[in-house]
Amino acid sequence: MKFGVIVFPGSNCDQDVYHALGSVLGQPVDYLWHGDTEVAGYDCLVLPGGFSYGDYLRAGAIARFAPIMPAVIDFARSGGLVLGICNGFQILLEAGLLPGAMRRNDCLQFRCQWTYLRVEKNATPFTNRFREGQVVRIPIAHGEGNYYADAATLAELEANRQIIFRYCNQDGEVTPAANPNGSVGNIAGIVNREGNILGMMPHPERCAESLLGGTDGRELFASIVDWWQRGERLGA
Repeated sequence: MKFGVIVFPGSNCDQDVYHALGSVLGQPVDYLWHGDTEVAGYDCLVLPGGFSYGDYLRAGAIARFAPIMPAVIDFARSGGLVLGICNGFQILLEAGLLPGAMRRNDCLQFRCQWTYLRVEKNATPFTNRFREGQVVRIPIAHGEGNYYADAATLAELEANRQIIFRYCNQDGEVTPAANPNGSVGNIAGIVNREGNILGMMPHPERCAESLLGGTDGRELFASIVDWWQRGERLGA
C-alpha cells in the first residue's frame, strides 16, 4: 500500500511519520504539499502534527482551507483511510470529517509527556493489532488537546463505538488524574462512523522504534498495513 504524508506550512512531525512508514515499516510513502490538489494513487493519507499556518485563529482553522483539503475530503468520503495525528486531528475536526472540537488544555499549559491509553475498540483498520482493553504507552505534545463534544454527540460516539482511545493510568483505569488535558470522557482518539478516519492527539510516530523508548506506535501503523494486505475495505 502507498501512504501520503500531507505537509502544511508549520507541520513539524511530517518527517517523523515519513520515517516510521518508510524506514521502519518499509512501505512506499510520499510527501504531499498543502498546495497540491490531487491525492490519486494513495491508499492512506496522514495529516501529521505541528502548528499548521502558525495555529492562527485556532489550531487547524486555516489548514482546513488549504488547496489539498477538497481532495482529502473527497478521498475520505469515498472510504479512503485517513489518519490525523495531533494537529492533523485538529484539522480533521475543523474540516468536519470528525465530530466535536478541540479546546486549549484545561491546565493552560503545553503538555509534552508520555501517556497511557486504553484501547476501546480493536475492530478498526488502525487498531487491529491491539487487544480491546489493552493499555498502550504513546506520548503527547500539545497545548490544544482538550477534546470536546456536546452530550448528544458524545452519546452518538458511545453508541457507535467511535471512541478508540481513552487516557488512563498504567492499570487501565480511566481517571481524572490520568487525563492530561481535560478532554471530555478522557477521549484521546475517535473515528468517524464509517471507521475509515482516525483522529488522535498522541503521537504514534514518536514511539515506533525501541530507540525512542517504546514501540506501541509501530503497532498502530502496522495495523493499517495488515488490514490493507488482508484485502479488507470499508464502505463510505
